[in-house]
Amino acid sequence: MKLIQLGNTVFEGANDVYLLDGETTALVDTGVALPDVRADLEAGLAENGVAFADVDAIALTHWHPDHAGLAGEIQAAGDADVYVHEADAPLVDGTETPLAADPDLQRETFDRWGLPEADQERLRDFFDAVGTDLSGRPAEVTTIADGDVVEVGGVALEAVHLPGHTAGLAGFAFDPREAPDHEPVGRSGREPRKGSAAPEELFAGDALLPQYTPNVGGADVRVDAPLAAYGRSLARIVERDFDAAHPGHRERIDDPSRRAATILDHHRHRTRRVLDVLADGGPATAWEVSAALFGDLVDIHVLHGPGEAFAHLDHLADAGVVERDGVRYRLVDPDPDVDGLFPTTPLDDVVDGSAD
Repeated sequence: MKLIQLGNTVFEGANDVYLLDGETTALVDTGVALPDVRADLEAGLAENGVAFADVDAIALTHWHPDHAGLAGEIQAAGDADVYVHEADAPLVDGTETPLAADPDLQRETFDRWGLPEADQERLRDFFDAVGTDLSGRPAEVTTIADGDVVEVGGVALEAVHLPGHTAGLAGFAFDPREAPDHEPVGRSGREPRKGSAAPEELFAGDALLPQYTPNVGGADVRVDAPLAAYGRSLARIVERDFDAAHPGHRERIDDPSRRAATILDHHRHRTRRVLDVLADGGPATAWEVSAALFGDLVDIHVLHGPGEAFAHLDHLADAGVVERDGVRYRLVDPDPDVDGLFPTTPLDDVVDGSAD
């Protein structure tokens, strides 16, 4: 198992692609379809004696271009099987149009969030500038669902559906003892896994990241109740108690349960900040709440900021804490039980997500 880290200046950068080169050759994720990123991936594979045409299978954690963009091109080179969760498959095989290329969906979404026309135009200009080529050529996909197991690269990967960041984000759980050229990470002083459970690690995609919190609400506007979905996904990661997580960006996470619990606590803190904005300033749109939370935004964050604010407002509306009036949200319960709006975990009392 080899980590190939790719450059990527369009989104968050430092994308991770994992090479499993055992009985067959497989990749977990592929990177965005940009010439420099393609060259990075080709060079990283070549260092391990692998070319695009040698890849037998690709397991995609989700549909975003910085993870799935090169899947179609690699498949065309060597007829690789491409596996992706059924909820994200239409955005990989090209049967569904993403927000960035759908003007009608953009208008509907941006109006719902209360984006001023000038900022809507600014975001459309960004989409036009980066282009739709980032997604690369469509791939023929094999759909998977939660609990399905695919054998790729000599490793059995169990699909673990972790929606929130996207509708079909799926991590892949595996026994690290099966992975070629990989030393199991172990527990690093933590308690052993429950019972006689075998060691287990996770390819986490963007469900779990080491340095910042994955966006919910703006990253995939198809997700229903995105914050609630993501909260359940984080609680599931805590419950599974993986030995390590190999994320979609940056470095390995050696205590995934603690990181997941910390991100969950982060969203409790952010929810309180949203409530403070409404209590102090009165009814507000998702865009206005975003401005209070994040200040001025540029590029993709013009999408992610109000999307994140919307996810929290939507969560509060579903709980009856706020009411929606047109595109504005009004506080109706000034003192809600915020902790009760999220799943609980055994680590809640030992983590602090206020700084994330």
